[in-house]
Amino acid sequence: MKADIHPDYHEITVEMTDGTTYKTRSTWGKEGDVLKLEIDPKSHPAWTGVHRLVDSGGQVAKFNKRFESFGLKK
Repeated sequence: MKADIHPDYHEITVEMTDGTTYKTRSTWGKEGDVLKLEIDPKSHPAWTGVHRLVDSGGQVAKFNKRFESFGLKK
């Protein structure tokens, strides 16, 4: 291996969305930094099975208006 080309590998703390924490080793940040997750297996729809529809810029309303004649319910 070449010397001085690899990133620093150190211990950080990961904080889940519910506030629980655990320590792991990573190249992210600096030694002792806390990585706060916005999405994790306890909150992501892929694992929880709960899906939310986010309407960005009225796209859902536009879709509903276009296809309302097909009898789709809101």
